[in-house]
Amino acid sequence: QVQVVESGGDSVQAGRSLRLACAVSGHDFSNYCMGWFRQAPGKEREGVAMIYTGSNSVHYGDFAKGRFTISVDNSKKTSSLQMNDLKPEDTAMYYCATDFVCRHWWRGENYKHWGQGTQVTVSS
Repeated sequence: QVQVVESGGDSVQAGRSLRLACAVSGHDFSNYCMGWFRQAPGKEREGVAMIYTGSNSVHYGDFAKGRFTISVDNSKKTSSLQMNDLKPEDTAMYYCATDFVCRHWWRGENYKHWGQGTQVTVSS
């Protein structure tokens, strides 16, 4: 059974950085997608970033480009999301998700396995 566990959420002031981590267990595949999503209260879930472990290709939501960096340690099946220059509008629950078929990375319904989320709160 595939399990996904996020960590690293915190409350920080605007302009600071956070690094989120995602650990995946329960499978032995080397090629899979690891995506990060977020959802703020009253807003729709949105794709933050995705990395495909087979090629290390990455994709970002427009708001994340230039500030966020996704990476993966395939040997440990962990993904990190480095978030710099955080803004109050980045406040949300951040989720990690994974699947073995990678299509339309920004669509959460294309991921089968999800973590419980980790809260990021950015104050001005």
